[in-house]
Amino acid sequence: MTANGWLQILVFSACVLAVAKPLGVYLVRVYDGSLGGLRAVERPIYRLCGVDPAEDQHWTRYATSMLLFSGVSMLLTYLVLRVQHHLPLNPGHLAAVPARQAFETAASFTTNTDWQSYAGESTMSYLAQATQLAFHNFASAAVGMAVAMGLVRGLTHRSHGRIGNFWVDLVRGTLYVLLPLSLVLALFLVQQGAIQNLAPDVHVTTLEGASQTLAMGPVASQEAIKQIGTNGGGFFNANAAHPFENPTPWTNFWSMLAIFLIPSAMVYALGRMVGDTRHGWSVWAAMFALFLAGASTVYWAEARGNPIHAARGVDVATTDTSPGGNMEGKEVRFGVAASALYAVVTTDASCGAVNAMHDSFTALGGLVPMLNIQLGEVVFGGVGAGLYGMLVFVVLTVFIAGLMVGRTPEYLGKKIRAREVQMAMLYVLAAAASILVFSAVSVLVRPGLAGLNNAGPHGLSEILYAFSSTTGNNGSAFAGLTGSTYYYNTTLGASMLVGRFALMVPLLALAGCLAEQRAVPESAGTFPVSGPLFTGLLVGVVLIVGALTFFPALALGPVVEHFLTGAGALF
Repeated sequence: MTANGWLQILVFSACVLAVAKPLGVYLVRVYDGSLGGLRAVERPIYRLCGVDPAEDQHWTRYATSMLLFSGVSMLLTYLVLRVQHHLPLNPGHLAAVPARQAFETAASFTTNTDWQSYAGESTMSYLAQATQLAFHNFASAAVGMAVAMGLVRGLTHRSHGRIGNFWVDLVRGTLYVLLPLSLVLALFLVQQGAIQNLAPDVHVTTLEGASQTLAMGPVASQEAIKQIGTNGGGFFNANAAHPFENPTPWTNFWSMLAIFLIPSAMVYALGRMVGDTRHGWSVWAAMFALFLAGASTVYWAEARGNPIHAARGVDVATTDTSPGGNMEGKEVRFGVAASALYAVVTTDASCGAVNAMHDSFTALGGLVPMLNIQLGEVVFGGVGAGLYGMLVFVVLTVFIAGLMVGRTPEYLGKKIRAREVQMAMLYVLAAAASILVFSAVSVLVRPGLAGLNNAGPHGLSEILYAFSSTTGNNGSAFAGLTGSTYYYNTTLGASMLVGRFALMVPLLALAGCLAEQRAVPESAGTFPVSGPLFTGLLVGVVLIVGALTFFPALALGPVVEHFLTGAGALF
């Protein structure tokens, strides 16, 4: 570890803190309707779609609208991928995407997962990339933000189960937030060297005399929303390690900041919308504590290097001529510190973008990104998804605190009754069941084992990471698993749908239950939801409820691998 590496982490942390309040205030104005700068654009969209923007939807209607929009857009994407060979903007004359892979890809981008079991530059036409995958990058992010706003309204409104208008939230999140931020970031990426064109592939001769094909395409525009919307995925198979996607250390830094930009601001927006900014900062502090612990652990693990490499004579010490540490699978442009930080950021958020191969991390370095996803990606998390996931843990924290003092739990004046706890636990259990059941089946059946390139605990880690990533709508991978098979295209696609919609529906039901209640004033027995005590208890509940659920599986995977490499002696 070096002072430069720690400085990168600290500067990044300061920037995340700095943007939380100003952008959070802006988000409040977007969703409460007080920001009218684009109202002239908004109104024609509502008229065209037949939407009444004044309608305050019951949670069941809100959820139905969300499911219908997601289902129809997923079907359209599937159809376009199946017939892309007949459509324009296909200079490489790429074939139709196979049915199994088209299903998985449509599910992946609809659910904000962006898991890719293919090389984008040799599988998807420019039309498919720009009109389908990029569309979902905007739409799926806006859906997540809308659901988070619906839950916050459930906390603040007394509206007989009504939590706002899904279509209005969808349009405002796209027009006022995602589009302008993506435009700015795309222009910056182009200025730094990311490509943006519709040209066919370029064939060149290298300095050594060999022939090489350079893939072209509308990269910068897709990269911008990929990061802003915490989508992940990549135009190229190498993802953010590719110089056309992520050309400089500056683009690497701003890409990471873009991932945390909206999630950090939404936590502050929570505090403003519920009338208690101290509560918003307390939740933010819990997220930041978990982020800093994860970043420190991965940086420490990767900076120590791999004992197997050291045993074979590789210099893992940092010197003036060697970066040291575990450089396997990492870009020399970024090094250990920036790669470790990127891995933590992208898995704290539901963003699958990677600038290094997680499969090549040390056992403990790979464990933390996997655990980040299994916690529900509530450490800032995806746009909207991080906030509503953490609010589920807040409800459970308040419930546990209420049991401790023998009083009916209250959260911001709303009683946490049996129905609210049932919806919260359904949210937690659905995610855990998807990860563990799909992983357990995959290690028992022949098609599941056929996709493994590694045996032993690392092979188990690859399967566990895959279903953690897809259920958690992350999209990153331990690349040693061959995912482009009938078995994995189907099961991974199914786990993405479970991880998105089997969690969103109970969450909206929780919002409806809270919206039905009249707020009650605080009393002497009300558990305070701000301050260090609440922050510490919230972190504890996240770790106990989230981490311990997966401890047996993690113990058989990365923990065993850690000791088998001989690294255990270096604890």
